[in-house]
Amino acid sequence: MTPPVAWQIGPLLPWLDLIAIAVFAATGAVAATRASQTLVTASFFALITGVGGGTLRDLLIEAPVFWVHDRMIAGICIGVATLVWVTPERWWQGRVFAWLDAIGLAAYAVFGAAKSLGFGIPPIPAVVLGIVTACAGGIIRDMLANEPSILMRPELYVTAAALASAVYVALFLLGAPSFAAAIAATLAGFGLRGAAIH
Repeated sequence: MTPPVAWQIGPLLPWLDLIAIAVFAATGAVAATRASQTLVTASFFALITGVGGGTLRDLLIEAPVFWVHDRMIAGICIGVATLVWVTPERWWQGRVFAWLDAIGLAAYAVFGAAKSLGFGIPPIPAVVLGIVTACAGGIIRDMLANEPSILMRPELYVTAAALASAVYVALFLLGAPSFAAAIAATLAGFGLRGAAIH
């Protein structure tokens, strides 16, 4: 089945998707630099974290793996890793980074669910794939860095991704325009994650 092109779910969400990839890539690079790793290792961590969830989603829905066919994505991840590696660690701590991550989490969950529906995936698996898109990269990062998994942390992280993904699919099935459904779902996931941060 031919998927919808990115702008069919609105002009804003693809940009939020790129922001999400960049933020997740930064978390991977931060994990590597905290362990005093090289720039190459930081770049690897950034790429794995930034594209891990989307890669798994694309493999499961039998879509072309998005970052392999996009000349920007790997460059964004490596660029973010370089920025993290050459700047003071204190820049990448605190609430600002957590809030950016919250935006990325919600947007990535919605984008993953929307793409899955576009490839003909049924609603419930599409919700699950939205969660996978938003969370799998962080799970892989934590495994590689030998840190406690985000799945086991006592905070609303995966739940926020689940809410964003489920709200998008539900609104889409109810006939809401894709762009409106995407914005509402992103705000719902961001709101829940934001409440947890607060």
